[in-house]
Amino acid sequence: MEQKAKRIGKFNVVDIIAVVLILAVAAFAAYKLLGPDDTVSARREMTRVTYTVKVEGVPAELYENCAAHLPSPLMASGALVGGEIVAVEQEPYYVLDAGGNWVEDPGHVTLLFTAETETPTAEVMTTKVGEQEVRIGKTDYILKSEFIEFSGGIIVDVQWGE
Repeated sequence: MEQKAKRIGKFNVVDIIAVVLILAVAAFAAYKLLGPDDTVSARREMTRVTYTVKVEGVPAELYENCAAHLPSPLMASGALVGGEIVAVEQEPYYVLDAGGNWVEDPGHVTLLFTAETETPTAEVMTTKVGEQEVRIGKTDYILKSEFIEFSGGIIVDVQWGE
């Protein structure tokens, strides 16, 4: 059977296929080693993202405590993730009374936290803080920093860019 194999000079077809595969593997390895830097430390164009998280029905005294610790770096899974909570505002919190009317609850407030972070610039902007995506309308958002943590927040505003 070896005698019937087509020969081109001193190589047969199987030898040529083997050489082509070796060259392809070498080219791929060279691209990975010398190609674009896609490591975590690689320099990328970044876009600033500012978003607002609304947390309703929290005890009124938490507003002053939160304001005293701002700005506060954002965290997830016990590690800093880049970005920070830069501001907090309070609004009244309303509840239904026995007559079915909305009345202000003096013991609770609604807090609006403003956070800023940066995300790699891309055609489709997917903003993540830790493993949580930042999108308008996202419920059950956990806002966590070095000194502040609230779960059940709602993202009410996201702005990409300056």
